[in-house]
Amino acid sequence: MLKTNKVIAASMTAVMMLGAIVPVADASAASIKTASKSYRTSHIKKANTYAKKMMKANKDGLKSQAKIFSKSAYPTTGAAAGYSDFLLGLKKQGYKFTKSQKKLVKKNLVVSKKSDPAVLANAIIGLQAIGVNPTKYKPAGAKKNLNLVSTLYKKSMTKQTVNVQSTALIAVSSNKTFKKPSKAAFSKSSLSLKIAKKQQSNHGWAYNNTVASVDSDTTAVAVNALTMGKSKNKQVTTAAKAGRSYLKKAVYKNGAFGYVYDGKTNPNANSTAEAILGLATNKTAFNFLNKKAIKKGQTATPLRTMLSYVKSDGTVKDAYSMTLAYGQVSLAASAYHNGKYTSKLVYTFK
Repeated sequence: MLKTNKVIAASMTAVMMLGAIVPVADASAASIKTASKSYRTSHIKKANTYAKKMMKANKDGLKSQAKIFSKSAYPTTGAAAGYSDFLLGLKKQGYKFTKSQKKLVKKNLVVSKKSDPAVLANAIIGLQAIGVNPTKYKPAGAKKNLNLVSTLYKKSMTKQTVNVQSTALIAVSSNKTFKKPSKAAFSKSSLSLKIAKKQQSNHGWAYNNTVASVDSDTTAVAVNALTMGKSKNKQVTTAAKAGRSYLKKAVYKNGAFGYVYDGKTNPNANSTAEAILGLATNKTAFNFLNKKAIKKGQTATPLRTMLSYVKSDGTVKDAYSMTLAYGQVSLAASAYHNGKYTSKLVYTFK
C-alpha cells in the first residue's frame, strides 16, 4: 500500500502520466476471457511460493541483493517501498509469519513521533499484517510504547499529496478499534473531504493535482480510501462513485490498466491491481473484475490480465520491485474473494 513523496507514491502507485482515455460503452461478455478458478489458483500459488522465499531470504527478488527490511538500506523507513502491501498480501493468502520474521520487521522499521504521515501509515498496515498492535508499538531502541495511530492523527494533512492523504485515511480506517485522539489534526470525515476536493474535472485524481497527470493508480487508491472512510458527505460519496466511473473508462482493450508516457501506453500488473482494488469497493463495479466486459471489444477481464503477468517462476513480468509487485497483485487477487462481493475491503482488519 502506500507511499511518501514520489517514491512512496510509487509503492501503491506506478504513477507517471495517464493520457488518452477510451470512452465506456455497452459490452458483451460473450467472448471475454475470465480467470477461472484453476487459473487463479495456479497463478496465485506461483506468486505466493516466490514471495514466501523472498520473506525467508529478506530479499526483493531472490536473485537481487536488495533487502526488504534494512535500516542501512532505508534509513527513513527501514523497509523497501511497498513492504506493507507485501506483508498484507502474504497474510491474505494465509501465510503465517514466524517469530524470527516478526522480529526482523520490528527490528528494522524506523518510526517515531517525527516520522512523516506516509511512513506512519505504512507501518500501521504492515504491523497489523504480522499481528502486531500499532497502538501499542515499541520501536526498536525506544524505551516506551508509541501509539502510531494517534501519532498519525496529529500530523497535518493540509500540504500532503493526495496519495499520502489517501494512504493515511486507509490506515486510520483499517481497524474499527482505532480511536481519534482529542488533539487530532484531522478526522476521517475531514480528510475524506480534502481528498474529494482534489478530484479533477475528468473524475480522476493525480499525484500532483493536475488533470493532465490523472492516472488509474492514484484514482484507485483515492476511491479505496474514500470508501473505507465511510463519510456520508454527499461530495465524498459522489466523488467515490465518479472515481469508479473514471476507472471503467480507463481500462485498456486487453483488460489491463496502466499509464501513458512519452506517447506510449504502458499497461502493467501494478496499475491493473490497483484498479481492481478500486473497483472492488462497490457491488456493481465488482462485477467488472472477472464476470463481464467494461467496454466493447474488451478481450479479457482485469483479473485475468493481471494474473497473466505472473510468470512460471512466480515473478511478475516487468516488475522493477517484486516487493511492490507481489503485494499489489496478491491484494487484488484477495479483493476478488472467489467471486463473492463483500464490503469488508482488503485493508480492513476489524
